[in-house]
Amino acid sequence: MLLIPALIVAQSEKHPEFNECKNQDLKELELCFYKQTKELFFKEFNSPVILEREQYTANVTAVFVVTNTGNFKLIYVNSPYKELQKEVERVFKTLPTIAPAKYNNHSVEMRFALPLNFPLQIGNEVVEDIVKVQPIEIRKAVQEKTNQKSLFIEHKSQLNIPFNHQRYINYEYALNKVKNTHTAVKPYTYSAISNYFDLDQEKSQFLKPDESTWIGRKLWNEHLLEVRGDGYWFNLDFLLDVQLGKDNSDVSYTYNNSRNLTINGGLGNKLSFSATIYESQGRFAEYINEYISNPSLSFKPAFSEGLVPGRGKAKGFKADAYDYPVAEGYLSYTPNKFLQFQFGNGKNFIGDGYRSLLLSDTSSPMPYSKLNLSFWKLNYTTLWLWGTDVRHGAVVDNEHARKYIAIHYLSINITDRFNLGLFETAVSKGDQGFDVGFLNPLIFYRSVEFGRGEDAGNAMLGLTAKYKLKDNLTLYSQIVIDEFSFGKISDLGYWGNKFGFQFGAKYFDAFNVKNLFVQAELNTVRPYTFAHKDPVLNYGNYSQPLSHTWGANFWEAIGIANYKFDRWTVGAKMVLGQKGFDKGDGTSYGGDIYKSYLIRRGNYDNELAQGNKATIFMADFQGRYLLNASSNLSIFSGLTFRSFSPKITTDNFKASNTIWFSVGLKADLFNWYFDF
Repeated sequence: MLLIPALIVAQSEKHPEFNECKNQDLKELELCFYKQTKELFFKEFNSPVILEREQYTANVTAVFVVTNTGNFKLIYVNSPYKELQKEVERVFKTLPTIAPAKYNNHSVEMRFALPLNFPLQIGNEVVEDIVKVQPIEIRKAVQEKTNQKSLFIEHKSQLNIPFNHQRYINYEYALNKVKNTHTAVKPYTYSAISNYFDLDQEKSQFLKPDESTWIGRKLWNEHLLEVRGDGYWFNLDFLLDVQLGKDNSDVSYTYNNSRNLTINGGLGNKLSFSATIYESQGRFAEYINEYISNPSLSFKPAFSEGLVPGRGKAKGFKADAYDYPVAEGYLSYTPNKFLQFQFGNGKNFIGDGYRSLLLSDTSSPMPYSKLNLSFWKLNYTTLWLWGTDVRHGAVVDNEHARKYIAIHYLSINITDRFNLGLFETAVSKGDQGFDVGFLNPLIFYRSVEFGRGEDAGNAMLGLTAKYKLKDNLTLYSQIVIDEFSFGKISDLGYWGNKFGFQFGAKYFDAFNVKNLFVQAELNTVRPYTFAHKDPVLNYGNYSQPLSHTWGANFWEAIGIANYKFDRWTVGAKMVLGQKGFDKGDGTSYGGDIYKSYLIRRGNYDNELAQGNKATIFMADFQGRYLLNASSNLSIFSGLTFRSFSPKITTDNFKASNTIWFSVGLKADLFNWYFDF
């Protein structure tokens, strides 16, 4: 939130400025720029002889830019005559360096089109005016130049747009601007978002159409490999997540070295597929390293040396680092405009917030099957998840215990501005087999869970709401109910009153500053929520929660600000909260969802953040520069401050202050939560 005052500036656009045009108002400056450019261009331009000899008649357009350093640069000329192209390029090189265009008082590149109608007659009454052109027009020109029907064929596919909170800001804003859309279920698909947001334009504005070298094209514009045929296509990218940093601990340096191979493709218009393999090694800030390898944690995984949050099991790499391979992939099939099916291994998210209390992407990828139905004012999602409990105590015959999670989520647009969502989930043990009753996409899961017998499973209910105060200002909330005793509704200290709620707001183009995004959010979850007397039946996967990163028994406030400008993105996030941890006396105080609630501290007088209360504060600042829009590859740097202050200090649970700086190169294919 500290970035907000620095980013609130008067929003204005100013054309490039010749010396002859100084001290003019914005409109006069625009006209003066056009006039001076035409005069200088046609004073120097010599029509190639071949055009006169062949009596060339055509309307030609020369698209050029004035760069952010004030230099004229030709992009293309839509003419088959190389002589004409060379002459126009020569003339633009003779034009002087001028003051560049300004946007919000920052120097920017601005694009223009100069009409050349042959046979050419010089004169203001004949020569048409120069016009400013938008990136989408540049994209069309590049498509003509490269003889391609579509630069980004994946935008017409059924593939998921990789879910990253920062990346999704523009998509959510576009959905908010139109009626009868649904924003909670993520990731979104390219085909769905393309109905409301010009994905091609978003990327094409960063292309370098005059890039002629293979390395240059692959770095700035293209996928590493792309094949297209009659009714099929696929592309391949070899991406990197390479980071180097230092925190204030005794760790020599931090790093992450992840090589990612991604293959996307489609067969026809209805079937798409994707697969990504991550081969990674890393050493992180000390508090993350302790989380990965701490043997005292109840959820320490078996058959491994630790757990990398959000990724999976780790094995030791060299002296003090970790190796953690991950694989994801899915098939996506859309038979008609109402239905979509997906089957794969990955992550899903339900909610409009930064966190979700219903289903988040904080745990490791897991097998899933998803059915999505959309019609009228309804969007209905059914998810079947195959979870894994990797704790030592859950090993059966040298295999990890499995669990099944079935989810229904119904999103209803009550009005053009008010959306209501209904959520339910049921968890059952893998050794009992998957009950076919859970395969019914329409049945009430509570009835199936009750009918299977006493404590045969675990079920929860939830409710979401979203209200658009304006297209760029929305309020959202969630309520999750694990258990609730109506007979003890007046006593929230009763252990069985297990629930959580979320309330937040999103502000797009905040304070009339284009591309400034601000978000505020409050989350709180009561003790013992998401836990079960049999930990295998808790609401978790791979020793991590399926909901909020912190599990239960906490409150948390979050503030987020992001600002995008050309290829640059800067962001700030602050988190303040308190969580109750166990004291190490064999009693569960309700924060660790992987401990049975049978060892609870008592039936009554349970308070939020009870036990060993710790205050957690985090401030995270990020900056990134986009290199390749096709793969979202960016250079980034980040600075994180974390303060962890428990009430009781032990050898394995101590106060700490962390300052962590990192730089690197990454593609942002997923959210990675280190704010715990």
